[in-house]
Amino acid sequence: MEDEVDRLVAAWRRERPDLDVEPLEVLSRVSRLARHLDRARRLAFAEHALEPWEFDVLTALRRAGTPYQLSPGQLLTQTLVTSGTMTNRIDRLAKKSLVERLPDPSDRRGVLVRLTEEGQDRADQALAGLLDQERAILAELSRAQRGELAGLLRQLTAPFDNIPG
Repeated sequence: MEDEVDRLVAAWRRERPDLDVEPLEVLSRVSRLARHLDRARRLAFAEHALEPWEFDVLTALRRAGTPYQLSPGQLLTQTLVTSGTMTNRIDRLAKKSLVERLPDPSDRRGVLVRLTEEGQDRADQALAGLLDQERAILAELSRAQRGELAGLLRQLTAPFDNIPG
């Protein structure tokens, strides 16, 4: 079965036979897959009236386990945004009653962000919808192929995820 990347690579091989375009065969597919995944994610989140960034914050809190709370600094680490952006996001989620701010008992000046019951329900429902979308994307692969692909992608992403700083 031919895909758009096959056509792109063939065109480059014809037009620039002096270049090794083999990396395009993998990374152009990864890039295209990322765009399809982004669309699927946005659809899954929209069905639950969430933006992708809202899902990221809510699920970071949900993964924290009972009582589903983290400091803003911990949320920064997990979502890779600036402190100003995180403050804005917490404000917006609190306005929607999806999170609440609580005083941090271990730091008089600190706060904790806790998932509300509604926030937990929305995060859980959106996650289930996302997993349905992602299963559909992976449906052409066997369990063994999915495992192999996950391992290969881990080899590529781990160095980026483990850069100090």
